[in-house]
Amino acid sequence: MGMSTRGLGRAEGAVLVTNEEISRDLDTTPEWIKTRTGILSRRFAAEKETTSTMGAAAAARALAHAAVRDVDLTICCTMTPDYQSMPSTAALIQGELGLSGGAMDLNVACSGWVYGLVVANGLLQSRAVKRVLLVGADKTSCLTDPRDRSTRVLFGDGAGAAVLEYVEAPGEFVASDLGNDPSLSHLLFVPAGGSACPIGPEELANRSNYLQMAGREVFRAAVRVVVETCKAVLAKAGLSVSDVDFFIPHQANVRIVSYAAEKLGFPPEKVITNVDRYGNTSAASIPIALTEAWEDGRVKAGDRLLFCGFGAGMSWGSVLMEWSLEK
Repeated sequence: MGMSTRGLGRAEGAVLVTNEEISRDLDTTPEWIKTRTGILSRRFAAEKETTSTMGAAAAARALAHAAVRDVDLTICCTMTPDYQSMPSTAALIQGELGLSGGAMDLNVACSGWVYGLVVANGLLQSRAVKRVLLVGADKTSCLTDPRDRSTRVLFGDGAGAAVLEYVEAPGEFVASDLGNDPSLSHLLFVPAGGSACPIGPEELANRSNYLQMAGREVFRAAVRVVVETCKAVLAKAGLSVSDVDFFIPHQANVRIVSYAAEKLGFPPEKVITNVDRYGNTSAASIPIALTEAWEDGRVKAGDRLLFCGFGAGMSWGSVLMEWSLEK
């Protein structure tokens, strides 16, 4: 018995923002952005778009592709919920699509999709549910300071979704590895907005309601944990890099992905990236990249896929899957 993917869907922010456009308001140039991040453009949500509307759009496409309407649980992996505390963004997606069953959010920042796969697989394997709608969605443009080039140029908005269901066969899920180092949580965080520091006039004045990032330290830590977690999950599965058909990492920036892939021994043709066109869409980045690669025929049934996420916390995780969804 195991988990199988029944349908996929994706949605991106409606507004295309090029390096030329974003550099007009920042102390930077299009070439600096390209050289440091590999990003050429990103997608920002339009005025009325939210995390839930993008998530619902991706989920609707996944459900249509799967040709189902009934799910037992909707999970939304996000660090940018529509509302600060309640209701959950998953509940809003559920309401928008007219779905029943349970609904909950999962916040592991950019590691969200990988954690979501592990949670969904566990619930399906335990027979607690028979079908899960897993959504990764983030509107990160609302967290980045428009004056801060170190974060503003990196992030984008979007959503990806998958319909996952229980099958009597072994299923796609092979192995997983999860971890977190709270001693590094200060490297990437939003100081104000939670119960520890509610937003008031002082927080708005010092702009602590926006994402703060120690870029160099995050880069070094990210490369290290990606290599470690990918090696760990392959060891659990008794496999090597040569046994993997595609490596689909969180799309943080090209340099992190390239460095980690090189250290692991993945040739460029086995690494799926699209950060150059979307920016870092946080929990949405892996499912958007997966859906694109499946749509264009690169990812095929029978392929072994290695997913890896890393982000605030500092969290990380990897999942190895035997892909079964036919085109």
